Amino acid sequence: MPEHGWDRQARGPAVGDHMRVEIRVEPADDELRSLLTWLRRDPDTRRTASVEMCEQAPREGEMGAASDVLQLVTENGWSAANFALTLAAWKQTRPRTSRVTVRHQDLVDALTDCSDQEIERITRLLQESRRSDEGGTAS
Repeated sequence: MPEHGWDRQARGPAVGDHMRVEIRVEPADDELRSLLTWLRRDPDTRRTASVEMCEQAPREGEMGAASDVLQLVTENGWSAANFALTLAAWKQTRPRTSRVTVRHQDLVDALTDCSDQEIERITRLLQESRRSDEGGTAS
């Protein structure tokens, strides 16, 4: 099992004191647009981050067409815990089972059943990677 239960893959860096997070929903269809709307309506996310839908080409070794992902760029005051809880709240409103994948740099984890453990893992992933981006040490 990968360290911390997360898969490691190369991703782009944080921008200054901002952090770039990629969010993918499977199956994507209207679910990704629903999540985009949800995040844009969330007061904390709206105040501390920008969220855009972006097209992403297949990664090296993957086959298929480009897919849509959400890209969240954080600002000062952004809370990884609030973000993880916002994702879980959205997911619990959905009638279909979906998988929400959160990726920052080389760390990736998924929210499938909104368990406390999954929310904790995603929060820790984002907090540790943010500390690492800022030159601190990840615990």
